Amino acid sequence: MTAPIALNAEEGAARAARFADEFLPAWLDIALPSGTGPAPVVEELPDKGGPTTTLAQARTAFMLAQIGRLGGNARLIEAALRINAFILRYLRDADGGCRYAVNPDGSPLETDEARLRRTYDQSFVLLALVTLRDVAPEAVSEEDVARCWSFVETALTDEAAGALWENDQMAAKGAVPDDLRAQNPHMHMLEAVLQCLEVTGDPIWTERARRLVAAGERYFIDPKTGAVREFVGHDLRPIDTPDGRRREPGHQYEWAWLLHRHASLTGDAAAEQLVGRMRGFATAHGWRTEGKMAGSTYDALDADGTVTEPTHLLWPLTEAGKFHAATARDMGDARSARRAREIAGVIFGRYFDADGGPSWVNQFDGDGNVTWDAGLSRLLYHVALFVTEGASAGLWPLSGPETGANRRKTGSR
Repeated sequence: MTAPIALNAEEGAARAARFADEFLPAWLDIALPSGTGPAPVVEELPDKGGPTTTLAQARTAFMLAQIGRLGGNARLIEAALRINAFILRYLRDADGGCRYAVNPDGSPLETDEARLRRTYDQSFVLLALVTLRDVAPEAVSEEDVARCWSFVETALTDEAAGALWENDQMAAKGAVPDDLRAQNPHMHMLEAVLQCLEVTGDPIWTERARRLVAAGERYFIDPKTGAVREFVGHDLRPIDTPDGRRREPGHQYEWAWLLHRHASLTGDAAAEQLVGRMRGFATAHGWRTEGKMAGSTYDALDADGTVTEPTHLLWPLTEAGKFHAATARDMGDARSARRAREIAGVIFGRYFDADGGPSWVNQFDGDGNVTWDAGLSRLLYHVALFVTEGASAGLWPLSGPETGANRRKTGSR
């Protein structure tokens, strides 16, 4: 299979408008067991078995809760609650941390990897909990949210450096010279903390967000270019290796979106000032401009902007689209609005089933050949947030009238 031709902006917007009401319910019919009790969503389609991970479950629970509450879709919210109940029953340990994986029936996997509590994963647990607390407070308590944050703060935070450890094992033993420290856990923890601030209005989350922004600027933003580093060394210092020079266009847009959101919620103008160079680096170097995959983001660059991975994953496009949608909404930027709709045309024209069915492609090479066809459940989080940001900017509706008529009163806004 080679990549289909991208849709035009109007067709892309129309497909985005059907994501919540048509695509996600059809996907849930396949991906989530029928019933009402706790259950995990499949990790990928077609289902190949294997472990059930906190990452996929928490990302999916958050995604369904967020798009369900904003669009008033009761079925998506109920699905999120079932997945979250599985997380709390089978993946959460007594101290509030969630382990990497269990068996699909919830029984423990007694391996070191499965027992590991990764900082990256906890951020999505926090996102799911606080979002469900807002939309279904009878199902998620304040204590659930507090326990999750307490684990992050006490077991995963490098107090001396003002940063996060990669996991509880590194936190217990300390980082050693061969270890890498990644920006990704910091980025998604900032996302979770900003969601807590927006949903609860509690100013305690403002200070937590500011600490994470400070860590990002101090350790992961390259002062020469303004671009986000993927990795630094065990001591949080830059390293001159392929990992240390790695820059991902998708994460430039994702950080830019978060810093803009942080500035909007906290009034931190200094954070907003970081956005321009980040965006400029990605715009200048991160896009294929010719050939069958023109209009797609590259997967990775070197520190100077040289393309090192000329392949095209789905998720970086959604992050670029999300950033442009937010810019269109908050700044009234017509060019960004048009860009977001064009990106929707690429996403839904190339990567998703042309007939609107619940299937998609994860990655193409530069000639448009499929290089990774797994339908990973965790990737729908990226698409859903792009769709919700576009809807908030008025680029397309989030839910049709038939769904709106059946909205839950709690949390629909």
